[in-house]
Amino acid sequence: MAAQPEPEAVPPPDGPPQELAEVQDAWRRALADLDNLRKRYARELEDVRRAERARTAAEWLPVLDNLELALAHAHADPASIVQGVEAVRDQAVDAMERLGYPRQEEKGVPFDPGRHEVVGVVDDPDAEPGTVVKVLRPGYGLDDRQLRPMAVTVSQRRE
Repeated sequence: MAAQPEPEAVPPPDGPPQELAEVQDAWRRALADLDNLRKRYARELEDVRRAERARTAAEWLPVLDNLELALAHAHADPASIVQGVEAVRDQAVDAMERLGYPRQEEKGVPFDPGRHEVVGVVDDPDAEPGTVVKVLRPGYGLDDRQLRPMAVTVSQRRE
């Protein structure tokens, strides 16, 4: 076989064609825009978090103020202290509700594993089987935004 002559080396063009340069420039600009958008979103998210933490803390300030007041009067009549602590508890429950987590503590309802945490089962002839008989710890929140389920005792199923 006869050797074929090698093709002549073609020198590379002086630069990329104009169209390729425009596409690369648009690509770099899009990457820069995406990076700027990502940084702006991170700043805005942190601002929202900071504002929400401040709003939550502000909801609890009156509760803390009243706890301080109750402690300042700790040597007063015990009955008035109990009334004061109950008032502070009610204020805390209201704060939770304003934050979107209303208190849940209903009895006599059917057991729902999505809303209740069973901590005990009792034999209660007056209650339907599988019914919440006693709430030991209230829950907070609604079904779609539950902060904590209710801790309950449930009536035993009869056989």
